[in-house]
Amino acid sequence: MSNDTPNKILRDVFGYPKFRGNQENVIEHVTNGGDALVLMPTGGGKSLCYQIPALCRNGLGIIISPLIALMQDQVDALKQLGVSAAFMNSSLDAEAAREVSRQLQRGELKLLYVAPERLMTESFLNLLERLQQDNGIALFAIDEAHCVSQWGHDFRPEYRALTVLHERFPNVPRIALTATADAPTRREIVERLALEHAQQFISSFDRPNIRYRVTQKNNARQQLLSFLETEHQNDAGIVYCLSRKKVEETASWLKEQGWDALPYHAGLDAAMRSEYQRRFIREEGVIMVATVAFGMGIDKPNVRFVAHLDLPKSLESYYQETGRAGRDGLSANAWMTYGLGDVVSMRQMLMSGEAPEERKRVELQKLDALLGYCETTECRHQTVLRYFGEEHPGDCGQCDNCLEPVDTWDATQAAQMALSCVYRTGQRFGVGHLIDVLLGKATAKIEQFNHQQLSTFGIGKELAQQQWSSVYRQLVAAGLLTVDMEAYGGLKLDEIARPVLKGQQEVWMRRDAAPVKRTRTERDGKTREPFSGATSDRLWLALKAKRMGLAREQGVPPYVIFHDSTLLEMRESKPGSLTEMARISGVGQGKLTRYGDDFLKVIEENC
Repeated sequence: MSNDTPNKILRDVFGYPKFRGNQENVIEHVTNGGDALVLMPTGGGKSLCYQIPALCRNGLGIIISPLIALMQDQVDALKQLGVSAAFMNSSLDAEAAREVSRQLQRGELKLLYVAPERLMTESFLNLLERLQQDNGIALFAIDEAHCVSQWGHDFRPEYRALTVLHERFPNVPRIALTATADAPTRREIVERLALEHAQQFISSFDRPNIRYRVTQKNNARQQLLSFLETEHQNDAGIVYCLSRKKVEETASWLKEQGWDALPYHAGLDAAMRSEYQRRFIREEGVIMVATVAFGMGIDKPNVRFVAHLDLPKSLESYYQETGRAGRDGLSANAWMTYGLGDVVSMRQMLMSGEAPEERKRVELQKLDALLGYCETTECRHQTVLRYFGEEHPGDCGQCDNCLEPVDTWDATQAAQMALSCVYRTGQRFGVGHLIDVLLGKATAKIEQFNHQQLSTFGIGKELAQQQWSSVYRQLVAAGLLTVDMEAYGGLKLDEIARPVLKGQQEVWMRRDAAPVKRTRTERDGKTREPFSGATSDRLWLALKAKRMGLAREQGVPPYVIFHDSTLLEMRESKPGSLTEMARISGVGQGKLTRYGDDFLKVIEENC
């Protein structure tokens, strides 16, 4: 064992005055040799839960991760702190990999990040056995442990072979960590990784610094542009789209509007993806427009927004993706626009795959839960946490429903009309045609099927087309209507629609808000910097510029030098000596020695 206590390492190496949440309990348990399953939200400080025990215990800490980008970032950050760390994955050439092996054999490393594919080779397992005999292995950390679950959103078959660690190294503690896992996924992690005797540490899933907002889709690009102009000038963020084509078109369009936007999807060649990812991580204010191929392992703490132009496939995916914003604990936005077309597209995608029927059924249930979240009139933080089995009092003050109470209306009669129109047209037509029937439009398609003779033709003229679109969207979200993929996205009645049609059940719906148009002056006056007036604050800008200069000199991301939250504390407390600088959260002894004088000079020159 090291002579240093976890608290001393936290303070001297990482520069933090105290642990957060469950961190201290987890670290004490693993340091003492216990196995653990840790569920902690993104930004909750999961990495300290294995880094500190590895530094406290004798031997090498092995961290298994599927994320090449995350490995590099973590190793860069640890080296800044004076910790001997390395990674071993497919990004290393043969000579670099041999050098890491030599460092391991000489006992020069304290932490090693390794991909599961490399770990599971017989030669690497044999190397670990030799290391165990010579210097000892401190622990095995299995990061992104939800990848073991076939029902999860990031299933990796290699993770299922990791039980070999328990079999070949029975006395080495294991800690499995994930930011998101519902109860079935947690059970599968325990079963597949043989963690039946591990202590479980489940932190709150709440991310109170993230503001959740969902808006109905109506010219999504312009809605996105308004959101960016209003709140996120010069901010780093991620925009998720469903298709590669939409990613390319959206990134190109944002560039034309003057934004520093890059596309990212699996269709780009590896070198281009790597370069774009490098730019996003190491530069300020870059917007990544991406499919879900982007994001896992991105450790950038100052992502100020995550926007969805299309519906994700589940509430877990949504939570994981939005969790990439605000990892530094400062304010961030999760903004999404969606419409009924998204529901049809997502159902089509889920049903068209070759997955077993049971898997498809589970995924459709998860999609339905996401639709319920989109249409809820309750607190969104409360809705998300309830899905993960956690209670929340509501009234969060950090979602659209709590900030602007939802206007609801008695939509029973409109629902009956809409459902009746589906039934009388044969339960095989899409929303556009159904609305045309209700509005009494004389289209070629209506004449082709003689639908002008139906009793529902023209009975819905009191509502506008956009209002009928909202009615149908909410009927689908409530499960009264289902999308029939065999009928090319046509709508059909569900059994639970019967009481509504018979007048035995009321239907209340949320009234969609009208789009808000802002003037250029209003848009230019708002930003999403971490504090009011940040964009014009001379000291703040100077601190960021110094950080960027140091980062470029060393070829590392700016946040590896200091997080925004640390710069913000410098800006507020204005330390005048190294002793005062050492009291700032995030300034450990290593960084104080390397950067303390540089940042003291910046503060002196700009105050």
